[in-house]
Amino acid sequence: MEASITVNGRPRSLAGTRVHASALDALRDLGFTGAKEGCAEGECGACSVLVVRPDGDGSQWTALNACLVPAAALDGQEVVTAEGLGSPEALHPVQRELAGRGGSQCGYCTPGFVCSMAAEYYRRDRRPREPDVEHGSNGFDIHALGGNLCRCTGYRPIRDAAWALADPAPDDPLVDRLSRPAPAPAPTRIETPTGRFARPASLEEALQLVSEHREATVVAGSTDWGVEVNLRGERAAYVVAVDRLPELRELEVADDAIRFGAALTLTELERELAGRVPMLDQVWPQFASRLIRNGATVGGNLATASPIGDLAPALLALEAELVLVSVRGERVVALSDFFTGYRETVREPDELIGSVRVPLPLSPVAQFQKIAKRRFDDISGIAVAVALDVADGTVTRVRIGLGGVAATPIRATATETALEGRPWDVDTVTAAAAVLRGEGTPIDDARASAAYRSAMLGNALPRLWAEAGRD
Repeated sequence: MEASITVNGRPRSLAGTRVHASALDALRDLGFTGAKEGCAEGECGACSVLVVRPDGDGSQWTALNACLVPAAALDGQEVVTAEGLGSPEALHPVQRELAGRGGSQCGYCTPGFVCSMAAEYYRRDRRPREPDVEHGSNGFDIHALGGNLCRCTGYRPIRDAAWALADPAPDDPLVDRLSRPAPAPAPTRIETPTGRFARPASLEEALQLVSEHREATVVAGSTDWGVEVNLRGERAAYVVAVDRLPELRELEVADDAIRFGAALTLTELERELAGRVPMLDQVWPQFASRLIRNGATVGGNLATASPIGDLAPALLALEAELVLVSVRGERVVALSDFFTGYRETVREPDELIGSVRVPLPLSPVAQFQKIAKRRFDDISGIAVAVALDVADGTVTRVRIGLGGVAATPIRATATETALEGRPWDVDTVTAAAAVLRGEGTPIDDARASAAYRSAMLGNALPRLWAEAGRD
C-alpha cells in the first residue's frame, strides 16, 4: 500500500520513504525544511509540527516531535508545519508576535516554537484569566513550550509573545478545522527490503500480527523507540504500530476501579481523568515536556521498563494492575510483579498491554516526589510515590513506589512494614525514614551518586509529613 500524508492542506505521497525514517526526515525530503533536527531525542523541540488529533466530536491541533514519530505512522493524517501557518507576506499571529517582540535570533529553534505555540493558541478551552507565573491573561499556559529550547534569544521575549496573543480570528481555517473529526487511523502495510511497517485496523489483527511475528517491535508514541532509531541506529525487521487502536484507548470509571487504555497518551489521560487521581496530577507536570506527553502512551512507558520512568513509581503506590492481552486471551498482572530485571518484564512477545487498572478508593494521603537536576523536562535521579491511609491516628495501609534506586521500579516493602500499624507521628516517620534510606540498590551515575540517592530516600517521608501528612 502506498502511504500518504496531508501536509499544509495538500496530500503528499510517502512512496520511497524508508520504513525507519522519521516524520521529520520525510517532511524535509518533501521540501518542508522549517522543522529542524536539534537533538534527535525529543529534548529540544526544534522539530515540532502540528498534527490533527481527536477531541470529542471535533479535533485539536497537537504539537509533536517529528524527529521521533515514524513517517509511516502518519499515513492518512494531517500535518501543519511552520511553513503552513504563514508566509513572509502574511505572517500567522504567532509568527508576527515572535518577530515583533524579538523572540528569534539565529532562528534555528523558531519554527518549533511557532508550532508548539500555535497548538496552545488554538486550544479550545483557553480562556482569559488572572495572570500568574505560568499563565498570561490570555490563558496561555507557558508549559506548552516546555519542550522547546532556545540557546540565544532567552525566554523573556518568547514568553511575552505567547502572552500577547489574542484569540484566533473566527475565519481562521485552522479554527474551522477543529469543528470536524480528526482523520481515522489508516490501516497501513509497508514492505521494503530494509523492513516492514504495519498499522493494524483492530486489536484482533494486532494480536494476530504479534503472534505470528514475535520478533516484531511494537510502537505507540515512539518517544522511546524513536531515540533508539535516531541515536543508536536500531532497525527492526518488523514494526507494528498500536497507538490508535480504539480498543486500547478507552477509559472507564467504576465504583471499584479506574481502568484506562494503554494507548492513551499522557496528555489525553490527564485530560480524561480530570483530577480523579490526585497523585497522577502531581506526576504530569514533572513528566518530560508537553511535547513528549502529547505522544508518549501509558502502555509504552510501562513496557519499556525503565528504572527511572516517572509513571511506574506512582502506579506502584496506587497498586495498579496491568491487563495483558494476546490471541490466547487476557491475564491480569500486578504492576509490582511486572518488572523482572533491567528493561525486562513478564510480558510475552505475543502480548500487548491492554489497559491499566487502579483500584478504588484512593488513599487520602498521596504524594509524588521527583528529584532531578532540572525542575521540568528532566530524567529522575530518584522518584518516590507514597499512598497512605490513616485511621484514628494509626497507619492502616501504605504503599511506596520507588524509581531510580534499583534495576527496576520497586515497592519499598520494608518501609511499608515499618509504617503499617504504627502511630502516624513524628517518631514513626523518623524511624521509617531510616528504613527507606536503605531500600533498593542505588548506584553512582551521571544523574546522581548512590549516597545522594539514599539521602533523598531518607528525606522523602519527613517531606511528606511536613507537606501533606498531618491533615
